[in-house]
Amino acid sequence: MLKVKIVRLNKQAVLPVYATAHAAGMDISACLDLPVTLEPFTTALIPSGFALELPEGYEAQLRPRSGLALRSLISLPNAPATIDADYRGEVKVILINYGRQPFTVCHGDRIAQMVVAKVEKVSFEEVAELSATRRGEGGFGHTGTAQQLT
Repeated sequence: MLKVKIVRLNKQAVLPVYATAHAAGMDISACLDLPVTLEPFTTALIPSGFALELPEGYEAQLRPRSGLALRSLISLPNAPATIDADYRGEVKVILINYGRQPFTVCHGDRIAQMVVAKVEKVSFEEVAELSATRRGEGGFGHTGTAQQLT
């Protein structure tokens, strides 16, 4: 198991936790003195109350919680948000309300999930052309259904 250092910046902060034994993401909770209401089609930067020290070669991604997205149309406009290994500030979550009703975030509410993943560094090799594939330059729905590919 990967060890990641964490600092509680606010004594009331709820630290990330896996909800189930096989969960890929840890729940991230809001750390607020007062509730924050997101009006329809507005964003807010919500603090978590903690900071991380990820090992070199790793990142943390913040992702929407599916239940919030389904029930209230609350999401992350920059999903997945990336936390780099050299960032030492407080983890904050940008939330957006895509719904038609105001949505209030309170202290301790689970607002996002965080997945820690290994990052592969690449180096580019500039070439004159790329190898051919069946797909070629087709994109954005080009492949269609499975029957069209046979």
